[in-house]
Amino acid sequence: MPRAFAEIAFTESVREHQKRQGSARAYGRLLETPERSGDRIGVAEAAFIAERDGFYQATVSETGWPYVQFRGGPRGFLKVVDEKTIAYADFSGNKQYISLGNLTDNARLAMILMDYPNRRRLKIWGTVEIIEGAEATDGLFPTGARAAPERAILIHVEAFDWNCPSHIPERLTLEELEPHLAPLRSQLAQLKAENERLKAGQKV
Repeated sequence: MPRAFAEIAFTESVREHQKRQGSARAYGRLLETPERSGDRIGVAEAAFIAERDGFYQATVSETGWPYVQFRGGPRGFLKVVDEKTIAYADFSGNKQYISLGNLTDNARLAMILMDYPNRRRLKIWGTVEIIEGAEATDGLFPTGARAAPERAILIHVEAFDWNCPSHIPERLTLEELEPHLAPLRSQLAQLKAENERLKAGQKV
């Protein structure tokens, strides 16, 4: 668990609960490590981000209410710009603009990126820079997207943390399931053909 994560997540209230539950000493060491870590996207994080076809993002309204939204798109629509920045093209949706409004008032963003088949999870904290106009999405616009992009969302990474796999259900999309289904389909086709030959009295 990196120090940058601890600096953001372990507030005084959190530390009080850790003290009561007996975990403050172990987690406190993270805040005492001399070298700051977990605030720059590395090779492993970049590869993980590039493979995602969606993520959950949380913002907070000006009245203090949290709002969690799922953002999906073609695999790789979330781009790593550099070791401190990730970005995506923001498309026209239902035009409620809840996340956009929240980010205009409070630029802080939290994200959870899931890899259900391999039971992996990456949490990211950052501050958002909003650049209006479709021209700002050059290089971010996914090929074949049906909607038009309205703006670029740049996320300046403040911290990240890899979560433990406990309690993450193993789930597969149809695309991820296909390599497992293909051999079964082939085997089923062979069995069907063999069955038809047997029905026709042909020698197998």
